[in-house]
Amino acid sequence: MYDRILVPTDGSEGAERAIEHALSLAEVHGATVHGLYAVEPVYSTETGTAEAVAALEDAGERAVASLAEAAEARNVAAVTDVRRGTPHQMILDYAEEEGIDVIVMGTEGRTGLSRYLVGSVAEKVVRLSDVPVLTVRAEPAEE
Repeated sequence: MYDRILVPTDGSEGAERAIEHALSLAEVHGATVHGLYAVEPVYSTETGTAEAVAALEDAGERAVASLAEAAEARNVAAVTDVRRGTPHQMILDYAEEEGIDVIVMGTEGRTGLSRYLVGSVAEKVVRLSDVPVLTVRAEPAEE
């Protein structure tokens, strides 16, 4: 059912929980996990912008390396990539380019005004994706 599983990561707790779900799915289905980190474009003429972007790319490399290590520990094949662009669009583009079967991604659980003002990468991906999207809450729901 699932041969290629995409798990976007930003190194957050929510992303780490999503990685665990993606790896579990991959184990069951014998799938390859694709780890993707999207570096948000920075438009500025300020000094230090290039260094800031380089730092974001380094953070991305660390995040996908962590995913690859977790996959290797569970004997799951993994492919990783760091790309520059708007996160939700990079996720959708990658899914189409790589023939992804399912996207597994974390959510931060924003509500109210912060959700309205900030929006959600996961929400945009859910609305626009042509493939199923499994969302994983950053923290388990309290009972």
